[in-house]
Amino acid sequence: MQRKLELDHSPALSAPLRFFISAPLFAIIAAGVLLWAGPDAFASRWSPYALALAHLCALGMLATTMIGAMIQIMSVAAGIRIVSPIASATAIHACLTLGTLLLAAAFACAAPALFAPAALMLGAAFLWFALACGVGFARHWRRMPAGAASVMRTVRLALIALVATIALGVSLGLALGWRLPFFSIALVDLHVTWGLAGWVGLLTIGISYQLIPMFQVTEPYPRIVTRWLGPCVFALLGAASIVAFGFAGRIGLAADAIRIALYAAYAAFAALTFHLLWTRKRPDADTTTLFWRTATASVGCGSLLRIANAGIGGRDVAVTTGVLLMMGGAWSAINGMLYKIIPFLLWYHAQKSSANAIPAMPKVKDMLPDRVARKQFFAHVVALLLLVAASVAPGAFARPAAVALGVSAGWLAVNMLGALRRYAQVRRRIASILHLRA
Repeated sequence: MQRKLELDHSPALSAPLRFFISAPLFAIIAAGVLLWAGPDAFASRWSPYALALAHLCALGMLATTMIGAMIQIMSVAAGIRIVSPIASATAIHACLTLGTLLLAAAFACAAPALFAPAALMLGAAFLWFALACGVGFARHWRRMPAGAASVMRTVRLALIALVATIALGVSLGLALGWRLPFFSIALVDLHVTWGLAGWVGLLTIGISYQLIPMFQVTEPYPRIVTRWLGPCVFALLGAASIVAFGFAGRIGLAADAIRIALYAAYAAFAALTFHLLWTRKRPDADTTTLFWRTATASVGCGSLLRIANAGIGGRDVAVTTGVLLMMGGAWSAINGMLYKIIPFLLWYHAQKSSANAIPAMPKVKDMLPDRVARKQFFAHVVALLLLVAASVAPGAFARPAAVALGVSAGWLAVNMLGALRRYAQVRRRIASILHLRA
């Protein structure tokens, strides 16, 4: 059940904000890599440039934002604060940023020597984050409001999925860097499954239970969904691991059935979320609503495409599915989420800095106007369509997609910096008024 936020528990602004600001910068870097690589980036899911882009997206754009969102949302939605928020955020952000850049360089530049340090830096970042969250749960779980249970139940499963993703990813990185014998395609597939369907997917589901009804003014998700969807997805991930490790991937039918069930679960969640957004209490769709509709449509299309491909065969659709799920699904949702969270945080911290009412205090929507955000939404849609087209016809669309992605990400960064500039102006105005009143 969606519940009100306890804003007094909000961490310092700099703790989550550094992660949010980094996301579009990584998207710009990804656009540069795609522009350089051109069609080679879409030749195969195993091409060095494709792997570099996948990790720039998964780590630099998605995981970076999700960590920032968790630092914020766990505190205000469940009363759970991570250990030493500022120190933890600083260390995690530094390790995650450096590790992501090293890993992308290792793939794009064919530099095996970079895999081990990248794996160690990323392992340190995510392990620190998992431990900081775990200690926070242990300290504060008794004070967690009952209304937050559905959110935190799924978030806990997402954190466990993150630990599994870390373990698999670090193992693969060390195997590549030190030429260890346990590298295998089955291990890579399991790493992708735990990372995308587990960490990213489950966290998106859990956060949606809170953010969709609150910011989009929709009906709450049905109780049966909030209670059972996360555990069912997690059980399927566990079954996929048993098949991969217990039978060395030889039971192909079981593995295919598990994958289809995972895609079906996410397609159903996307359809339900799209329905909630379409029937929301506010008839006019704001920019964030458009982003979320794009995200749910992309997840639905990507899941159905994968299910259909498993059933009838045909050309490999792994790259197209990856574009739809990561860029169309997760990145669209994050892009839209940033347009709600950042203005709200800046407004709240500006208001908090003044003990008394200040004349002409801007409203939340004035920190980052919807008309400004909507223009970037259309740039995002163009970039997404070109990326999907590039996954099918890379020779014609790869570099135009890179340019469009760079424009969209740069536009998002400019909009975010504009909101920060307004926040700084408000803080200066407040300081001036308080000085005159003193």
